[in-house]
Amino acid sequence: MNSNLLFDFKVNKETKTIQVQREFAANVEIVWEAWTNPELLDQWWAPKPFQTKTKSMDFRVGGFWLYAMVGPDNTTHWGKADYLTIDTKKSFSGLDGFCDENSTINEAFPRSKWNNTFNQHSEDSTTVNIEIQYDQLSDLEKIIEMGFKEGFTAALQNLDHYIETKFKLRSELKTENIARVCTYLNFPGNTEDAFLFYKSVFQTDFSGGGLQRFGDLPADSNHPPVADAIKNMIIHVELPILGNHILMGTDAPKEMGFTLVQGNNMHISLEPETRSEADRIFNELSAGGNITMPLEDMFFGSYFGSFTDKFGINWMINCVSKN
Repeated sequence: MNSNLLFDFKVNKETKTIQVQREFAANVEIVWEAWTNPELLDQWWAPKPFQTKTKSMDFRVGGFWLYAMVGPDNTTHWGKADYLTIDTKKSFSGLDGFCDENSTINEAFPRSKWNNTFNQHSEDSTTVNIEIQYDQLSDLEKIIEMGFKEGFTAALQNLDHYIETKFKLRSELKTENIARVCTYLNFPGNTEDAFLFYKSVFQTDFSGGGLQRFGDLPADSNHPPVADAIKNMIIHVELPILGNHILMGTDAPKEMGFTLVQGNNMHISLEPETRSEADRIFNELSAGGNITMPLEDMFFGSYFGSFTDKFGINWMINCVSKN
């Protein structure tokens, strides 16, 4: 992590708490979304080599998040977070603990209470203050021994790196506000094979910088180095096909916590000319569906949102116009 960004980790055995201050180079909307959107939580919450898989989330006071922590041998531990307080984009608190897949709390394991507060300092700086309270000192000591500090911070850094670089490339490739429709495809590591095949079928050439790889990205002191296992994977590619339609693609590697299945591997991406048209399409298409990211200004320079409509189809709305 960039040494200029605040990071403070303290263990207080007298109060049986872990206290973390973590600064992010993003506005509060982005950081809040990473903590409250189940699709994003699934990408970073579990310490490696575990992966998080959300079964359900009802993010409201009195609601709860039910999730599984799945290990490489398919060992599964269920967890439940009950939300106690929520002040949107400012703070939330809840009780976290082990349970079964039906959300029945395992009373043999005491729960921890999380208090998270979010403070935006500028358009590209937000600090999250995290306090985790344990009933027993032995529970606190155990999680420290398990490498909580290292796993938690490394996962956040990987998520930052993936999101920022992915959308940075997209914004560089699309700078005008001419309306277009694209199809965005996610692959587990074989994007290059897929797009070389599509290129041969449609007999067209890649747009922009061609096959953009994770390893081609310039070194950035704000983030850890790209892992060797994903350096040759594709972070972004665009291929015109028929009728001015664009196929876009990316690898969503398991090394970063992604689990692709049929359903989350493809989005229809709409790029309206104006913000008012983006609002109209987003509001009407998402009615009765599930909004995964509200339509709002993003740090990568676009007015962006995503959702699954009431028929189960995934959509992205991406507008580069300021009007």
